[in-house]
Amino acid sequence: MRTVILLTVSNVFMTFAWYGHLKFKQTALYKVILISWLIAFVEYCFQVPANRIGHKQFSAAELKTIQEVIALTIFCAFSVFYLKEELKWNYILGFLMIVGASVLIFKKW
Repeated sequence: MRTVILLTVSNVFMTFAWYGHLKFKQTALYKVILISWLIAFVEYCFQVPANRIGHKQFSAAELKTIQEVIALTIFCAFSVFYLKEELKWNYILGFLMIVGASVLIFKKW
């Protein structure tokens, strides 16, 4: 559970680092790059321990899958609530297909 919590916090920071600047299109590019790097540093402070702790229980592929599902979930909320963008049906369906594909990774064959 610690891994999932740390990856969730990590993804909140990374989503802001990658997409938060889209609301500030008049701000100079070098400034948003610098701010994004500072935010990404904080993200890494959660992501690295999450993967270190999680690798005791999960394979690297499973960790990446967990991270991607968390990232898509956070991105959907971020897109709607922060960027005020519509979450279209085809986005939701595509994201759900990715979540469905993750079942293949965790299935014990």
